[in-house]
Amino acid sequence: MSEKMSVAKEIEMRLREGLAPHSVEVVDDSESHRGHSGFQEGGESHFNVMVRAAAFEGKSRIARHRLVHSTLGPELIGRIHALALDLDV
Repeated sequence: MSEKMSVAKEIEMRLREGLAPHSVEVVDDSESHRGHSGFQEGGESHFNVMVRAAAFEGKSRIARHRLVHSTLGPELIGRIHALALDLDV
């Protein structure tokens, strides 16, 4: 029986497949939000994501964020309480 993929790994996999970044880092920052809105025991609710990809070339900050959200998809986005994005070429 295989284990369920962590949300952080799923975020990274979808970004790698969808954007072909030359650099991607996903950090589960949930524990630092203990006691705040959206915190859930076991983590996987708050993430810091850094992506460097040619796909962002010529796009505004808003367009880059929209691209990441569409790449992750509504089902995965719906399981995340907070997603801090650092996006560049």
